[in-house]
Amino acid sequence: MSRGGPPHAGGGARPPHAEDDGRSPDTRDQDAPQGPAWAAALLAGLRDAAPGASAVALAVRRGPERALLTTGATTRGGGTPAGPDTRFEIGSLTKTFTALLLAEMVARGEVAYDDPIDRFLPLGAAPRLRGSPITLGHLATHTSGLPRLPRGFLLGSASAYFSNPYAHRSRADLWRALGRTRPHAAPGTRVRYSNLGVGLLGELLARAAHGPGGAYAPLLDERVLRPLGLTRTSCDTGQPQATGYWHGRARPAWRIPALPGAGAGRSSPRDLLAFLGFVMDPASAPPDAPGPLRAALADVTGPRIALPRTGRRIALVWNIRPRPGHDLYHHSGGTRGFTAFAGFDPRHRIALAALANTQPAATGAFIQRAYLGLWALAREESLRKEPLRPG
Repeated sequence: MSRGGPPHAGGGARPPHAEDDGRSPDTRDQDAPQGPAWAAALLAGLRDAAPGASAVALAVRRGPERALLTTGATTRGGGTPAGPDTRFEIGSLTKTFTALLLAEMVARGEVAYDDPIDRFLPLGAAPRLRGSPITLGHLATHTSGLPRLPRGFLLGSASAYFSNPYAHRSRADLWRALGRTRPHAAPGTRVRYSNLGVGLLGELLARAAHGPGGAYAPLLDERVLRPLGLTRTSCDTGQPQATGYWHGRARPAWRIPALPGAGAGRSSPRDLLAFLGFVMDPASAPPDAPGPLRAALADVTGPRIALPRTGRRIALVWNIRPRPGHDLYHHSGGTRGFTAFAGFDPRHRIALAALANTQPAATGAFIQRAYLGLWALAREESLRKEPLRPG
């Protein structure tokens, strides 16, 4: 959930498709597929950083200006041209949706950030505590002390390690593993990234909303995705999506049924840009969005944890990196066949999402290129609005 060679190696390269989000697809200038020059340059850099991908997408907002650019096709050597509505697996970017779902349920009064997880767990599933109880807030800030993955989840998965190592693990497996888990640190004392923690959060929210039979995916759709109009975002493996690739080999659709809130999401460039816009500016949410969801959009980005000596902070799932005069919020994700990044600067109204249908590189090149693109746009806007004073 978390290289050499030309782009689209092994497949027919296609020209970039661009769409100005301020115009409908039927009225955009079909003779200018490159889009704004600054956005086309960002896309070119991202494409170079993902040489194994057949499709790369960029969704970016700079103040009132928006651009949706894609290049390539949904499969190597064929497929349909990638576009703004092509679905990509987003891996751990799913966690940012889980965080918003938590904030929405807190706004409704259904749960509280300091609720202990024992309140929602089935009998016998509570981990062996070290100190105070683990709370929902701990899960959403990676301070629960829980390990990265449930104990034993990769055992017996050697044959599927490079495709779908978690596909055969059920919710019942999660409860059994959790009951044998001893946190690495007392809750609230240390930041330790945990797929288990945020995936568990999604399952507990489903149980809080609909009882033991509750499921994460329909709850997320009901409370977050449909109200925000994110029609191309879901955890559904049956809907059409780009094919993912691991070192040039096609991968099956990613499945993680025991922990969907940690990494089962799929989304499109258009949906991710809209989502970032709502999180960055809650007032821009659809007018009929329920009050608790509006409150959640404002609450989810509030800093919760300060990391010592770095100035960095953590909101609900979102990482916050301070820059002179402003903050950058960011998160990344990956599956066995996809890499994703999303980030924004709320002060200067800059947002960027980047997607590629190839596995995350060991160097992190694609994620780093996307982050630097966001940083450069934010810095440019900051200097434009607040120029350096001489002397």
